Amino acid sequence: MAAKGKRAAANRKAKPAPAHLGGVLETAIGREVHAFRRKHGMTVVDLARLAKLSPGMLSKIENGLTSPSLATLRALSTALGVPVTAFFRRFEQHTDATFVRAGEGLVIERRGTRVGHQYRLLGHGVRKSVAVEPYLITLTEQSEVFPLFQHDSVEFLYVLEGRMRYRHGDKTYLLGPGDSLFFDANAPHGPDELIALPIRFLAIISQAPGAEE
Repeated sequence: MAAKGKRAAANRKAKPAPAHLGGVLETAIGREVHAFRRKHGMTVVDLARLAKLSPGMLSKIENGLTSPSLATLRALSTALGVPVTAFFRRFEQHTDATFVRAGEGLVIERRGTRVGHQYRLLGHGVRKSVAVEPYLITLTEQSEVFPLFQHDSVEFLYVLEGRMRYRHGDKTYLLGPGDSLFFDANAPHGPDELIALPIRFLAIISQAPGAEE
């Protein structure tokens, strides 16, 4: 009777954790194993056979429900023809997030600052191919209409408050709360007429790293 109770306890411990309890590392490894298997056109049964695992165990690994041993990872790496370190790629990948509370953000100087345009940087992200800078721009009674900007990037504007006429190339657009404008910033652009102050709008600038305004 005691032996039976011990077996029952062991079975309870062996049950896999629910998917939502899977660790971050296990989930990352599972996704990589799944991706490599699909890339090779293998089924779960195919890969399990090559790695000398049961299909059930491989399924648990791919779903992040179990932590595979180093021996298991080596068997999978051999079967898939990739180094063991390839399974940790997504886990080790560094990603950034910037959180800015209301009213905060770094006030910086840009070309428009000297004529009363306030630029508050809300974040900054750089990858190999693109840099993104979101700004909250405020124009007040002290702001002047500034000669047009030009820079090698694309730009997105979203008006939060106020009204202005904004120039892009040879066209002007009347922008008010909720209006947006997306454009190639190589063309001359900028506020052409400040109609209802204060004006607050988001400007998201995306450009190749190293490009300057």
